[in-house]
Amino acid sequence: MDRTALNGAFVSLLNDHRGAIHRVCRTYADTADEREELAQEVVYQLWRAYPSYRGAAAPLTWVYRIALNAAFSALRKRARRPAHTPLDEASQVPAAAPQPDGRAELLYRAIRRLGDVERALLACHLDGLSYKETAEVLGISETNVGVRLTRTKARLKEIVQEME
Repeated sequence: MDRTALNGAFVSLLNDHRGAIHRVCRTYADTADEREELAQEVVYQLWRAYPSYRGAAAPLTWVYRIALNAAFSALRKRARRPAHTPLDEASQVPAAAPQPDGRAELLYRAIRRLGDVERALLACHLDGLSYKETAEVLGISETNVGVRLTRTKARLKEIVQEME
């Protein structure tokens, strides 16, 4: 495949699956800046891996696997990074506690309280991946997907009820 065709195919893949990328970033990053940074890292990792993509997995499954791996790497990096407050923020008076901005934000905050695999499982589920596709992304059996998804939904419901 020539360079122009490769670029066009890659851009098409990004356009087709930008919702999945957005959901992964929203699920694994707390702030808008972190989501933007993660999205850039996901696109970079997809670009690096794209020449070796052979179509063995469905494109959405492949995108999810790359995006989740990038998100897990970002979480590990963030955990190793020391917490800091930029000087311009340190000198400002703290704002009032933010008010919840709707059910969707509540749901994302609840999802961020789940473990990494549970979040990945929910992201796949919310994007309509089948149990088989989800199993491929996460490297677990289809049966395990069903069991974990049922438990994760119940746990998420508990978290949301605690937060309300």
